[in-house]
Amino acid sequence: MQESPVTVLIGARQSGKTTLAQMVSRHFDSVTVFDLERATSRQALSTPELTLSECQGLVVLDEIQRMPDLFATLRPLCDSSEKSAVFLLLGSASPELIRGVSESLAGRSLFIRVTGFLLDEIGRENQSKLWFQGGFPRAYLSSNDKSWTRWMDGFITTFLERDIPQLGIRIPAEVLNRFWMMLAHYHGQVWNSSEMARAMDVVPNTARHYLDILKNTYLVRVLQPWYENIKKRQVKSPKVYLRDSGILHFLLGISEMGQLRSHPRYGASWEGFALEQTLALIGERNCFFWATQRGAELDLMAIRGDKRYGFEYKCTDAPTMTRSMHIALDDLRIEKLYVVYPGKERYRIHEKVEAMPLSLLSDLDWIPIL
Repeated sequence: MQESPVTVLIGARQSGKTTLAQMVSRHFDSVTVFDLERATSRQALSTPELTLSECQGLVVLDEIQRMPDLFATLRPLCDSSEKSAVFLLLGSASPELIRGVSESLAGRSLFIRVTGFLLDEIGRENQSKLWFQGGFPRAYLSSNDKSWTRWMDGFITTFLERDIPQLGIRIPAEVLNRFWMMLAHYHGQVWNSSEMARAMDVVPNTARHYLDILKNTYLVRVLQPWYENIKKRQVKSPKVYLRDSGILHFLLGISEMGQLRSHPRYGASWEGFALEQTLALIGERNCFFWATQRGAELDLMAIRGDKRYGFEYKCTDAPTMTRSMHIALDDLRIEKLYVVYPGKERYRIHEKVEAMPLSLLSDLDWIPIL
């Protein structure tokens, strides 16, 4: 906020953006808050230039995607030599948010991605709880499995029946809910729009549209593939993950950790959970997965400057080298490869490969963050 007149917090609903804004507000003598989900706030901004030009100190605009026309109003206020306020915008849907910023506030705004709870924030000893219940604060803080189940059910119902229509999207809640549940079973797999379309009895473009909705509301991650000229047939479709492991488990019908350990998607669940923790630490830019048509793959490759770092996610007690890792090291010229697993011991398994407990992943702060 010291570097830019506009700071934008983006992230999924209920991820903690409003709470973070309230904490930041304590550092300002004058604070004005507009919650754009409230009719009174929207009415107060019916004459936005007049209202906002009179504000001083910190101005918080919560759920900014509800009034995207405000971006055009903010531009002259940011450029004015007499400006007396800084703006903190909160948004939970990217299409309207990013389009408005790129059109009206280019060079005047900085983004902060707000995730759910991270392992370092809640304590490494709570890894299993965070993995199972997910990072949404109220879900993680649920006192028992039944409370967690009720919160998840309420979150999904509210998202489908209220939040999606508020974005102007006219898709029946039961249709998008069915797609979301099907996507949970494809978690960690390469996206195949034709296969999903057949299962939903729609055309591929419609399936892609459903995917974009969940991606642009920060509930699904679409991880792009990396491919280059290495004389091998490589996968050129993205992989899809549900970004929150708690939502994944709820949609899969898993109600306790014991059920997860015996579920067919156990390994995929760990991969998605550890992937999100990794990206929150090292940044999302220039991160890809890699795979060949013959089965070699790398779960995550982060390009930092002229170096490439690899991450494999294995839900096992003692990871070892695999043929796929050898191929990735040779074909992609990986500087260092980390096999991230749920255990506690860090040890070398190859000249360039190290078994890395997820709880120690933050020790890799020497990797340039982008």
